[in-house]
Amino acid sequence: MKVDGKIQEKVWKVGGLCGPAIEKIVYWLKKAEGVAETPEQKAVIAKLIEFYETGDLKTFDDYAILWVKDLNSRIDFVNGFTENYGDSLGMKASWESLVNFKDLEATRRTETISSNAQWFEDHSPVDKQFKKEEVKGVSAKVITAAILAGNLYPSTAIGINLPNANWIRSHHGSKSVTIGNITDAYNKAAHGNGFNEEFVYSHAELELIDKYSDLADKLHTDLHECLGHGSGKLLPGVDPDALKAYGSTIEEARADLFGLYYVADPKLVELELLPSAEAYKAQYYTYLMNGLMTQLVRLQPGNSVEEAHMRNRRLIARWIFEKGSADKVVELVKRDGKTYVVVNDYEKLRELFGELLAEIQRIKSTGDYAGTHDLVETYAVKVDPTLHAEVLEHYKKLNLAPYKGFINPKYEAVKNADGEIVDVKVMYDEGYPEQMLRYSKDYSTLPSINN
Repeated sequence: MKVDGKIQEKVWKVGGLCGPAIEKIVYWLKKAEGVAETPEQKAVIAKLIEFYETGDLKTFDDYAILWVKDLNSRIDFVNGFTENYGDSLGMKASWESLVNFKDLEATRRTETISSNAQWFEDHSPVDKQFKKEEVKGVSAKVITAAILAGNLYPSTAIGINLPNANWIRSHHGSKSVTIGNITDAYNKAAHGNGFNEEFVYSHAELELIDKYSDLADKLHTDLHECLGHGSGKLLPGVDPDALKAYGSTIEEARADLFGLYYVADPKLVELELLPSAEAYKAQYYTYLMNGLMTQLVRLQPGNSVEEAHMRNRRLIARWIFEKGSADKVVELVKRDGKTYVVVNDYEKLRELFGELLAEIQRIKSTGDYAGTHDLVETYAVKVDPTLHAEVLEHYKKLNLAPYKGFINPKYEAVKNADGEIVDVKVMYDEGYPEQMLRYSKDYSTLPSINN
């Protein structure tokens, strides 16, 4: 900030910016440190406390390295100033936290993927010079979110791959998680709400989606988080921030395309991750329907696409639609006055996903800002107002919200006669407004104007 004509840094730390709130974070982290599962986890928490007490970004890197190496704790967490999607410059990170525990049964799926990480990297359609010769430290698991906070509450991601620092990922690896209970909740909410019946072209696609979509969608998320974000490499000397404000969109597109390309690979049937060679088609259809049409329900008429994940999906769908138009790979078809997505050639569609993955990896690896500017501004931002109006009109009939959020449970310790905790009672006895009012009353630590 400019203060009295001079640029000064306002540091977020104990005794600094947002100090009273960060003091509370440190208070609870110290409680957690006392009951850490392992010495490694205790060291992780201690280093995070040190970061909050100093505001030193080097210390946060040290914490991230310790965190990514802690693979044995069943209970884990995300905590810190992490993602920058909400910043128009893609620079300033917002605070988020998620406490979770490993879903042991579901983790088999992600462990199978991560144990084959080198195979996927080697067989990628990306130019060889942009591939990793040796994939390091890809750990993956399915987790159950126990509580959400900050930028992950009330609407959270369905998967997380951290840390974000490219040099840490290259030298120390990354942790990839799929949030199983959140994914399941989304899937259950989608069944029977009329959305697919309103927007899907025919009974054949509906049958495919009903049979395979939940599993194929989970697998795409696993591939995106476990392998996509960790794939590829920057060429020597390339600035990790070379793509500037477009960086988040390109990174999400890269991971999505990795997942889209491989969800159709026979290798997944061979690994017994998909039951049929046809299953991927459900993911291809719903992804294109979302990118071309249905995600527009989140926009007000006249608005452009701004959010990085929405831009990513629109970029992919519009590029595929245009590049496959000569062969009618994907079409927008009018029937009874309504527009539908129709996929005519799924095999060619996979080839196009591979071509775009190769191009976006080239952009990322070389730091090609001009290339990413042209790609994003051409395909990801603009909206056809006529199609947008039609989508909104059809969506309106369903009386559904365009975003979904989640309510945190209330936890109550159950103690025996000696005062020892023997169980935890989980309660959902309040709605979202009631929860927000309670949080405001019980946990508000910052003034209305934060100096």
